[in-house]
Amino acid sequence: MTPLVAAAVLLAAVTHAGWNAIAHRITDKLAGFTLISGGGLLIGLAASPFVAFPAGPAWPFLLASAMVHIVYYALLMTSFRLGDFGQVYPLARGSAPLLVTVPAAVFAHEVPGVWTAAGIAVSCLGLTGVSLWGLRGNRPDRAAIGAALATGLTIAAYTVLDGLGVRAAHTPLGYIAWLMALQGAVLPAYSCARARGDTVRLLRPYAALGLLGAALSVAAYALVLWAQTRAALAPVAALRESSIIVGAAIGAVLFKERFGAPRIAAAGLLVVGIGLMLHAG
Repeated sequence: MTPLVAAAVLLAAVTHAGWNAIAHRITDKLAGFTLISGGGLLIGLAASPFVAFPAGPAWPFLLASAMVHIVYYALLMTSFRLGDFGQVYPLARGSAPLLVTVPAAVFAHEVPGVWTAAGIAVSCLGLTGVSLWGLRGNRPDRAAIGAALATGLTIAAYTVLDGLGVRAAHTPLGYIAWLMALQGAVLPAYSCARARGDTVRLLRPYAALGLLGAALSVAAYALVLWAQTRAALAPVAALRESSIIVGAAIGAVLFKERFGAPRIAAAGLLVVGIGLMLHAG
């Protein structure tokens, strides 16, 4: 992994934590995710005439990824409803890189070396372990942890699908545009059907925040997709989850959640893990 790729992934991590914080801040989760998903749809459709069309072999990955992303949004909504941002976000994101490693080795023939594997393991240890300290008492919320782990499974699934798909597409920008367009219609359609004519009234209070979240979401994932065309999937996934540290800081500042010794320890382990992965590169 070159310094340029690492910098792009770290920028994506900050941007990703930002849109997740926006999604958590919007009290009506369905409205928030409808705006973020629908905003991504609009961005994808607006960009599609100006970017290259993905090559044919990419489309099975695009369609499968779009379906997985829809499940991901539903599980992420549930996680944010059940748990504190500083708890469920680290667990969902931190569990994904380890889950990516095996399918990346099987389907992309990317078997990590000793240093890379050590870096992934150390990063995941810190990023996942920090969430096991419950923020509402001495014991973690089991329902929130279950939803967050399920979210992590979907993250791992779409990471591998998109890593293979964007390489087959030969156009990261075209791939992200069509991915946003394909996945972006489902939640708005569901929201309209559920609201029965009140959709605009329900969405209006959150429109500015939600559309900002959509722009951040598209930018974050576009950077990751570009990085996946230039580096192995598992290290990119692990480095991307440095967003967890940003998310924990956001949780402390904006949501008044405790940022204590576990999160400081996680930050230290993350730095060690990144160093091991960059050493391997």
